Amino acid sequence: MTALRTELTVRKVTSRLGAEVTGIDLNSLDDDTTTLLQDLLAEHKVLGIRGQQLDDDGQQRFAERFGQLTTAHPTVPSIEGKPNVLAVDSADGGRANQWHTDVTFVLAPPKITTLRAIVLPPYGGNTLFANTGAAYRDLPEPLRKLADSLYAIHANDYDYAVPATLAQAGAQERRAIFTAQKFRTAHPVVRVHPVTGERSLFIGGFASRLVELGGTESRDLLRLFQEYVTRPENTIRWQWREGDVVVWDNRITQHYAPDDYDDLPRRLNRVTVAGDVPVGVDGKQSYAIEGDASAYTAVA
Repeated sequence: MTALRTELTVRKVTSRLGAEVTGIDLNSLDDDTTTLLQDLLAEHKVLGIRGQQLDDDGQQRFAERFGQLTTAHPTVPSIEGKPNVLAVDSADGGRANQWHTDVTFVLAPPKITTLRAIVLPPYGGNTLFANTGAAYRDLPEPLRKLADSLYAIHANDYDYAVPATLAQAGAQERRAIFTAQKFRTAHPVVRVHPVTGERSLFIGGFASRLVELGGTESRDLLRLFQEYVTRPENTIRWQWREGDVVVWDNRITQHYAPDDYDDLPRRLNRVTVAGDVPVGVDGKQSYAIEGDASAYTAVA
């Protein structure tokens, strides 16, 4: 545990990913502390900030410290009167029970996500995160070279949007909302981080197939790459407490919220920061195939 200032303390969660921050008030950040948080985020990828008293407006002001906000989601409605806030609510089917990076089916996915605990179950309901940069470094050199050359098509009507069972109450209606407008985008399988220069595996639950290969080869290779992402040494489990705010770099992480709390209520509010168009090892940018996301996000 390292004390950076008298009041602010940072504790690494694991050697590869995550840090817990205490002794800070996100309602009253100054520029120096904002810069410090940005540096910590670049280093640790995921920051869990304990003991906050934020409301929706406060969360938006905090997120704006990292850049221009996106709207809540390309297809899912925002909280009424809060166009930048998305409710991740178990009562409305908000159970992201699959590894993914947020909104990769658009041309410029958000660069940073903030999530604030509102209602927590007495057990379960935690969130897992994975370091996709460490996963890339773990690949044997022949697999790294192969991944460097590939592009994947990400779509909002692929696995992530498909409920575990369409028999669940309201599942078909939720899927219809999520896929009301179709988006498909080709992203490099290996993304170069625009700030740190790190290479990472940019795949996850929206990645449907590889541009250069057929269905069988695509599934096998994406599954192989994903297994490196979710190796235990590349992951952490954030155990939510009342007042927690977690912020993560969406460009170099994946996350997963296990559905392990029965039918108990769980609600967290999400605000995301506009990102840039991903760039691959070859210097080429992602390209849109279907869907215009300009109403959802500007390009940072």
